[in-house]
This record gives sequence, C-alpha cells and structure tokens, in this order.
Amino acid sequence: MKVLKNYLYNAGYQILALIVPLITAPYISRVLHPAGVGYNAYTNSIIQYFVLMADLGIAMYGQREIAYVREDPEKMSRTFWEIQFLKFFTTTIAYFAFVIFLHVYDRYTVFLWIQSLNIIGAALDVSWLYQGIEDFKRTVLRNTMVRLLSLALIFILIKKPSDVSLYIFIIAFSNLFGNLTLWPHLRKLLVSIKGIKLHVFKHLKFVIVMFIPQIAISIYLQLNKTMLGSMMGAKYSGFYQNSDNLVKMVLSLGTSLGTVMLPHMAAAFSKGDEDGMKRMLYRSFDMISFLAVAMAFGVAAVGYKLAPFFYGQGFGPVGPAMMIESIVIVMISWSNTIGQQYLVPTNRMKDYTISVVLGSVINLIVNFLFIRLWGLDGAMWATVLSETIVTGYQLVCTRKIFKWRQLFKNVPKYIIAGIAMFIPVFIMNVRLHPSVVTLSLEVLIGAVIYGGMIVLLRPTSLDFIFRSIKKRK
Repeated sequence: MKVLKNYLYNAGYQILALIVPLITAPYISRVLHPAGVGYNAYTNSIIQYFVLMADLGIAMYGQREIAYVREDPEKMSRTFWEIQFLKFFTTTIAYFAFVIFLHVYDRYTVFLWIQSLNIIGAALDVSWLYQGIEDFKRTVLRNTMVRLLSLALIFILIKKPSDVSLYIFIIAFSNLFGNLTLWPHLRKLLVSIKGIKLHVFKHLKFVIVMFIPQIAISIYLQLNKTMLGSMMGAKYSGFYQNSDNLVKMVLSLGTSLGTVMLPHMAAAFSKGDEDGMKRMLYRSFDMISFLAVAMAFGVAAVGYKLAPFFYGQGFGPVGPAMMIESIVIVMISWSNTIGQQYLVPTNRMKDYTISVVLGSVINLIVNFLFIRLWGLDGAMWATVLSETIVTGYQLVCTRKIFKWRQLFKNVPKYIIAGIAMFIPVFIMNVRLHPSVVTLSLEVLIGAVIYGGMIVLLRPTSLDFIFRSIKKRK
C-alpha cells in the first residue's frame, strides 16, 4: 500500500510536470525563438557535466544507503552527514573545474555563469534522504512548488528574445531554492551525533562505483545536444531538447515507479527477501510495459503535427524527431525496471555499469556518423540504438534470475493494441489541421482504442488491475 501511495504521489507530480511545460514551452519557444531555446539547451548540456561531477553518483548511492539503515536513527543520521559532507567536497571541486573551463572556453560565457547556479543547487539537494526513507510526499511538494514558482516568474518576466539570460536564471534559481526548502525538516529526521567521528571518505570508493554509470548515462543524455550544437549550431540543440522534453515528460509517468521501488527493493534485499523481490519486479515490469507501449505508440501517432503546433513556427523538425525518439519510451522503461529496481538495490553495480557504459560508447561512436548523415534525426536514432543496447545487456545479465517468458508474456498483446491505436490516430494527425480540439480528440480516440483492445486481448495485468480495484472497495 505504501508503494502504491508513493507511486500516486510521484505520478501526480509527473502529471503536473506534464502540464507546466505544456503551458510554458509554447510561450518560451515563441518569445525566445529557436535561437534562444538553443542557447539554453546547449549551455545547460555543458553545465550538466559539472553537475554530474558534483553529484558523483551520490544521489543514487545515498538513497540506497539510507534505505539500508533507516530503522536506526543514529546510523541514518551518521550516514546522512558523512555522505552530505562528501557531496559538499565534490561540489567544491566541480565548481573549481568549471571556473578553469571558462578560462579555456570563451563562448556563451554569461549564459554559462548563470547556469552554474545548477552546480550550487546540486550541493544542496538532499532529496535522496527523503527518498531513502520513502517520504516521497515531501519531495513531491518541493518539486510542485518549484514548478509553480518558475511558471509564474516565466510569464511575469520573460517578454522578449533578449530575455534568454533571465529565463536561464529563473530555471536555475528555482531549482536551487527548491533544494533549500528540504533542509528545515532535517532537524525532525536526524538525531545528534556529537562525539561520533564521521568517516566521510569511506564512502568515496562506493560513490565512484556509482559515478561511472552516471557518467555513461550523462553521455547519451547530454552528448547528443552538445554534439548537435557543435556540429550543426545551437539551434539544433534546441530542436533535440524540445523533442526530448515532450518524450521524457510522457516517459516520466512510467519511470516514476522505479524511483518509488528502489528504496523498497533495497529494504527487501537487506532482509534477504529474494522471492518477494522477484514477485515485485515481475509485476512492476508488466505494468510498466502496459503503460510504456501505449505511450510510445501514442507519442509516435500524434508527434508529427503536435511538435510544430506546440512550439510554433520554425520548430517543424521536432515532429519527425519525436516519432523516432518515441521508441525509447519502451526501452528506458524496461531498463529502468531492471536496473533501478533490481541491479542497483541488490548491489550488482558491475552489470549496471557495463550496460550504461556500453550504451554510451555506442552512442558516442554512432553520433559522429549519424549526425553527419541525417542531422537531428541521426542524433535521435543514435539515442534509440544506445538505449536498446542498455536494455538488451541488462536483460541478458539477469536471464538466469528472471524468466523472459514471464517478463514478456503480455508484451505481444500490448504491441497489438498499440498498433491498432497507432494507425487511425496517425492518419487523423496527418490529415486534420492541428488544433487543441483535434489533438485532444486524437488522444481520446487513441486511449479508447488501446483500452478496448486490452479488454479484448485480456492480458493477465487486466486481472491484477481488477483485483486491486476490488480490494480498494
């Protein structure tokens, strides 16, 4: 029940996360134009490398370690401060590296200085503690506040193309301020540890183990934008980010389950409940597949006309890019389930690390070729290929633990339902003039067709949903 409650909190926030960009993105793309959107996307892709250096894998590691000791207030308090002091140390090094970088790289300097607020914000982010104790309500409220604050400031202050710097500041400062709001409640969670020596650097080795896959993940999340900006111009970084934003907003409804399940699975692992972990993962994988396949086919069906209608004139290339990228909704959902819900909680970091490093290497290699051949679409296909490699490797690593037949038993039915939904919705999307009414109608018809096909095909997940509804009654 707690897992369901936490998932609903996260899903509720993800719905808000969907709504806010639906309101701001069309406005920002029209006010700042493709060039302004591109400046933000390109400079943010650069600053994320320094944010990554500051975090050093601490967020995921800290969440897991807190989940291990959350029943003991003294151990939890000591673990928190050891990890947090380590984070202050790594952030200082990251910011120093950023200052050195600016002495070498002299483009977009003003934007990069403002973006550096994100590095400071990383040092103050203690959401991993709340996630470790499964207090998702507090982090969801924080994130909600940040979203609404930035929403208000954007509409009040951003009025012309020259407001790019102010726009970047609003986004970065809102994130920093949101992280600060989590600190006052710490005094109610933590106990005094005076007289107990903190062993800050004992965590460094394990954090670095977490850091390696984080580097790899960052490569195929940020490198595409960086390479597009360098090879084709900042505008194309903006195109990539706009496509990625819409796809990842939809994807977040599925991956939020992984965030909720990680501490739950870690706690089960610490108690030696392997059978319980397997049951939870089979069920989680099936429900994720049910959602992910629907979302992937849905995004592909409406993406062609949705993107240029949503972002405005000059953003036409985003539509085909979205159709290609929709494939990663399924791939990332599956890898998130296997990686975040099993490999990380059970400390199988070697397998997790190899999977994402392999994906990032493939991404780096094919990006050079694909971007030169197909530009923006090439970067999208590189993303799809790398995510497929990650998912495939993780499935191979766990083939002796999880039976593929049981994992994928309902997937063919979901795909059939997805295809049945895609064909009529895509035809409507191409032939009808895009508007709020027609796009809403396409989404509604798609949901009805997918739901109807699921009822006809009767996957086992349907019985589980019905049983859950009856229990709640």
